[in-house]
Amino acid sequence: MSYQIAVLPGDGVGPEVSNAAMQVLAALAQKYDIELECREYVFGGAAIDACNNPLPDVTLTACQQADAVFLGAVGGPKWDGGAMRPEAGLLDLRQKLGLFANLRPVKLHPALAEYSPLKAERIKNVDILILRELTGGLYFGEKQRKNNQASDLCSYSKYEIIRIAKVAFEAARNRGRHVTSIDKANVLETSRLWRETVSWLQQSRYPDIELRHELVDSAAMKIITDPQTYDVILTENLFGDILSDECSVLSGSIGLLGSASLGAGKQGLYEPIHGSAPDIAGQNIANPLGAIASVAMLLRHSLNHHKAAMALDDAINRVIKRGVRTRDIGGAASCQEVADKIIHTINK
Repeated sequence: MSYQIAVLPGDGVGPEVSNAAMQVLAALAQKYDIELECREYVFGGAAIDACNNPLPDVTLTACQQADAVFLGAVGGPKWDGGAMRPEAGLLDLRQKLGLFANLRPVKLHPALAEYSPLKAERIKNVDILILRELTGGLYFGEKQRKNNQASDLCSYSKYEIIRIAKVAFEAARNRGRHVTSIDKANVLETSRLWRETVSWLQQSRYPDIELRHELVDSAAMKIITDPQTYDVILTENLFGDILSDECSVLSGSIGLLGSASLGAGKQGLYEPIHGSAPDIAGQNIANPLGAIASVAMLLRHSLNHHKAAMALDDAINRVIKRGVRTRDIGGAASCQEVADKIIHTINK
């Protein structure tokens, strides 16, 4: 079976980390006899520059027809304040592909503990999976601006909450069997519906999974002060966007973490959680490990090649342990050198 991968290099360091990740994917495909066809398409700010649209029709069609989509990075100050923003293309793509569940694993590699701003004893054994609802809430609600006033509507249906909560509970069954649902139920009506619905689902279908509710402000503090108490974090779109970036500091660098955005089927969108970092674009110094970790998720979730995914996870760990690191984690290796070392480890 041949798999179609739509590659969206995007903006800033996106093309560099995408290139590194696709080289690693090609090495795995050769070793494990996976037939792939990877094609690049313009997206984000680069697409605005090329055709005045962050998500051109040809790119959308290719993504809709692909088995998986890989994204490097999107956005940058170049397009701030413009009539079109690169991020609008990403929101549109997620919605049109039906990708409602964003998975962001946060796990500390012991060799990188010194690069976390937290004390070693506080982050020891941290292993968190963040489940962020991706197509609802403020990001997709009605927006208005009139004179000197603006508003954004935050809206969630019970159906939207149930489908993301099911993903969280199912994931917890293969982990520590614990879900922390984060909301702002003391103030927001959408959060009250969220809490009621998640509680109902746990009691009726997942009584074997422990459920804890936390308010987002206290959770933001506790994630830093006591991160070891979290297994699966379930939350809505805006809170998930903020908390997942906060959690990234636990690992030592935002450049280390990958993500998967999934829907009801096997198709997914895979991307590192870092931004486009235009200040270092074109210098071959960006950390490609978040992008490469996203390849492991792509293999696992969309292509069902678990053996190749496990081999890549192992190669990443081995390379980090051997001290092959980019500047953000105390090394001097280039983006390409890290990719080369991972490929060499895969092929040994």
